[in-house]
Amino acid sequence: MRAFRAGLLVGCLLVALCPPVAAEPGTTSRDVRKARQAVRERSKELGRTTAELARAQARLDELAAEVERLVEAYNGEVVRLRQAEQADLQSRTRLAAAGAEVERARRDVALLAAESHGGLGTVQPVMGMLLDRGGADGFLHRAGVLGHLGSERAAVLTRMRDAQEVARILRIQAERAYAERQAASERARRAKLAAEAAVAAQRRDTRALAARKDALQRKVDAARSRAELLARRRDAAPAGLVRGGSTMGDVAANWALTQLGKPYVWAADGPETYDCSGLSMRAWERAGVRLDHWTGTQWTSGPHVPLDRLRRGDLLFFAHVQGDPSTIHHVGIYVGRGQMVHAPQTGDVVRVASIWRGDLVGATRPR
Repeated sequence: MRAFRAGLLVGCLLVALCPPVAAEPGTTSRDVRKARQAVRERSKELGRTTAELARAQARLDELAAEVERLVEAYNGEVVRLRQAEQADLQSRTRLAAAGAEVERARRDVALLAAESHGGLGTVQPVMGMLLDRGGADGFLHRAGVLGHLGSERAAVLTRMRDAQEVARILRIQAERAYAERQAASERARRAKLAAEAAVAAQRRDTRALAARKDALQRKVDAARSRAELLARRRDAAPAGLVRGGSTMGDVAANWALTQLGKPYVWAADGPETYDCSGLSMRAWERAGVRLDHWTGTQWTSGPHVPLDRLRRGDLLFFAHVQGDPSTIHHVGIYVGRGQMVHAPQTGDVVRVASIWRGDLVGATRPR
């Protein structure tokens, strides 16, 4: 496809900038030969430039895919960090409740000891039971103490031992949840740094390439007739896309089309800037379906749909490796007629494009 576009560019420029050489009155054979030589040199120069441009575009496409992968890795770590934070909060809440239960049990045991005959007679074995760390001797000790107490008093001591054991287990769980939260925070930090570095490198490479592409495009546009230029703009415009409909997919697709032209910013989810999964999340939010800001879970947000049964609003996923969803790096929203609306990459804007790319791996219909 790139070779075809490169050939098309060469053809357009040669037709517009290098018209056939014809002898004018007074023109010598030598002048004609020089003119023809100039045409050949221009053709070679244009061919070299076009080939170099195609190679640069290929490098940029590879870099853009890598940036998307890193951005989506960061989005995934943010989702996991929020889950870890929630688990940490729940663990600390349960631990606090268990600690309160232990204190209530301690007060009951202290009251039991104080109410014993003269205090000291029962206090010492009871306190020994509270400090018991387990083992065979500890078991015999507990059995002996409980044998001297009534069933009600034994129940008080048992409740305290149970409360202490529950608190110990919950303390371990809370420590693990906190450690996972810290690890998730560090992973998110590293993923953010990697994404930022990749985006910065992409921006540097994009500037020079974009300038060259714009210059070449201006020459091509100038070489075309007004009718051809209008036809090209008409075919590229999203106005011809199917609108209307009332299904959830239609709602998502129609809203996404209202965001055309807004800049791509990595990890952004609107309202003025988006990355790919941020745009799809907000589009389906309008349809009443909540998605994570991450292609990893958007891929599993509904049934997978064969590409010959696509409906408007279906999410299209693109991956580095065919058949391996773990390598997904991009998502778009199907809007009909083989087209999708998506937030492509840094330096670009939300726009309509063909769904038929070499890295297309499948589609999902959120629900």
